[in-house]
Amino acid sequence: QVQLVESGGGLVQAGGSLRLSCVASGRPFGDYALGWFRQAPGKEREFLGTISWTGRRTYYVDSVKGRFTISRDNTKNTAYLQMDSLKPEDTAVYFCAATADYGPSAHYPYWGQGTQVTVSS
Repeated sequence: QVQLVESGGGLVQAGGSLRLSCVASGRPFGDYALGWFRQAPGKEREFLGTISWTGRRTYYVDSVKGRFTISRDNTKNTAYLQMDSLKPEDTAVYFCAATADYGPSAHYPYWGQGTQVTVSS
């Protein structure tokens, strides 16, 4: 199995940017597609997007399309979530997750612990 650790969260003003990292260990990183999720207080976990095993394909939900970018560097066992034009409603705990599948409906058995992102108005 694969272990995932997120980092890069913090406090940022509205309109600012953050880049989250997700470092994997365990099985070969290229065996997994990666997804990013978030969960705001009192809300259900929300799927944001995913990147395929080699990084050639990405998918985003409409709410973040054009503002968030997912990438990966398989030589560093790391995936990234670049977040631009941040809004207060983007405040949440952000998670990366790994799956053997790819696509918006994939099941994700492996999860990181999450990193807090707070966007001030």
